[in-house]
Parts: sequence; C-alpha cells; structure tokens
Amino acid sequence: MANIDSTATNSAQSDLFSEAFNKPTGSNLFDPATLRLSQNFGESAGVKKLVTTIPVRKPNKQDFIRVHADPAYRLETAVLEFKEERETYLVAPALWSELPSELTPKVLFTAINRQKVLFVGPVRLPGEDGRHDEWNASALEAASMAHKDWIRLSANMSLGAYEVYQATGALPEPEWPEMEFGKILEIAFKGRFITDLDHPALRRLRGEI
Repeated sequence: MANIDSTATNSAQSDLFSEAFNKPTGSNLFDPATLRLSQNFGESAGVKKLVTTIPVRKPNKQDFIRVHADPAYRLETAVLEFKEERETYLVAPALWSELPSELTPKVLFTAINRQKVLFVGPVRLPGEDGRHDEWNASALEAASMAHKDWIRLSANMSLGAYEVYQATGALPEPEWPEMEFGKILEIAFKGRFITDLDHPALRRLRGEI
C-alpha cells in the first residue's frame, strides 16, 4: 500500500512539474515578457532619483537640448574660469572688486538634454561697450530658441559662430526636475563657489599652491 501511495504522489508531482513548464508562453512563470523591467520601474517601485551632480559646461555637439524658459532659472553673474582645466567657479559679489581682471561676465542657463541630464550652460555676455563676438552672440540666440524647441549646436570654424539645428521630429517636452534654481546652483558649483580670498582657486591663481 505504501508503494502505491508513493508512486501516486510522485506521479502527481511529475504532472504538476510538466504542467508548469508546458503552459503557453503567456502564462509561463519564466516568460521574459513578464519579467522585463518597465521604463517606469523606479516610479512603480517607489524609488525617486536624486540629482546629485550637475555639470557646468557647453552642450555636447551631438545633443539636442532645451533651455528653461523661466527667467528665474538663469543668472547673469561673474565667474572665474580655468580654461585648461575646464573649471568654472562662481564668485561671491563681495569679491568682484578684488578680481576685476580675472572675472568674466556670463549668463548661466539651466538646460537639459534628451537623456534627461540637467546641466548649467554658461554663455559670455557682451562687454561694457555692447560688443559681442559671434561665437557667444550665436550661443545666446540659440539659447533663446531652445526655450520652445529642441536644438543642437555645431561649431562652424569657417563661419566663426555656432550653427543651430532644430529637431524635425515631434519630440516630447522636457521633464524638468522639481528643483529651485538656487539648489541647482548649489549642486552645480559644489566645491567651486569662491567666498573668500583664501580659496584654493585664488591661491593657485596667485602661485601660492
């Protein structure tokens, strides 16, 4: 009797195992279509992506970008640049009079690319005489166009200015992070905000380090 019960149990388990792996693909526990992550996995899993790095740079030449249209998300200010190191420092207004020959007036735009990478784009402002070189004049014009259109910038050395290409597809509107401009600046210039004359960047400028 025990052998008969054992045989029946094994047969039943075998039938269940066979049934599980011979169902149509739609109900297969190991169907890749049911196991693949969705594009909004972070939202469905209750995870929120935090913005901890915001580069300060020109847009990459392959990137289509948008610029935040709200004037509250741009700033005309003075920055200190180390071009060889490609470093840009924000300088506190109290120090501007101490560094007149080292600072460059720029407007800082809040921008984003198609990969949802947020960045701060600096563009040089016209001088006190109102004159502006074509490179920066064309960059300012492009930033204005990017308020409502996805654009890409390409440097034309023969022209001496940037050429602007507008996306021809029906691209969706950018998804701007819920973040105030002050917080964007804080992240973008983390470790690169000069508030006193003993800042390492100024000491390097004076040849002390």
